[in-house]
Amino acid sequence: MIKRASQAGVAQIIVTGTNIEESHAAAALATQYPQQLFSTAGIHPHDAKSFHHESCQQLADIAVQPVVRAIGECGLDYNRMFSTKPQQIAAFESQIELAAQLQLPLFLHERDAHQAQLEILKHYRDQISAAVIHCFTGEKRQAFNYLDLDFSIGITGWICDERRGQHLHEFIADIPINYLMIETDAPYLMPRVKPKPELPSSRRNEPCTLPLVLSEIARHHHYSLEDIARHTTDNAINFFRLKE
Repeated sequence: MIKRASQAGVAQIIVTGTNIEESHAAAALATQYPQQLFSTAGIHPHDAKSFHHESCQQLADIAVQPVVRAIGECGLDYNRMFSTKPQQIAAFESQIELAAQLQLPLFLHERDAHQAQLEILKHYRDQISAAVIHCFTGEKRQAFNYLDLDFSIGITGWICDERRGQHLHEFIADIPINYLMIETDAPYLMPRVKPKPELPSSRRNEPCTLPLVLSEIARHHHYSLEDIARHTTDNAINFFRLKE
């Protein structure tokens, strides 16, 4: 998988942690591939029900490792409700405070919870060093609410989905280029393109499909594909401190 990513021009990869166990595993994997893989440490809102009084210290113990470059994936998800709203809010606020303590950026998730998440982020804004709204799928006004907080916007293969991502085409060029990131959300959100990528599994997305996301963005942008690639790469390098 890493070789296929490299062949596609994806030189560095962020491995996402979504609970304590996976955050440990992400950091361990990244440690095996210095300067090629990096990781995050966090508790996804789906897993917020597992959050307890020791969770922040456990995340902190993971996050102090040099390969860990952000706290998250964290935030609110009021779509599937695998954890209750109070559980999600408690886990989210604790992780914001941890990120502030460690001076790490936030890797944020939000689905069907925009206003609630926005109010929490506004409350903590002065403590947050940087944040990216990972896998943004919302409307233009929502994107600019986050941009007004000086946060970055991450776009995935959702923009390639003609069934549900076409609204992103209308304002992708309005997102300031220095606030735009692109990502795959692998193993999820395989870009809907033809011909389909030749991968070991037709259902498992991989980092090597990142150029497909880039190409779709370029179709609806006034910047060239090469310029978008350069800017978004620089944005990710700066955000995750990939060249320290």
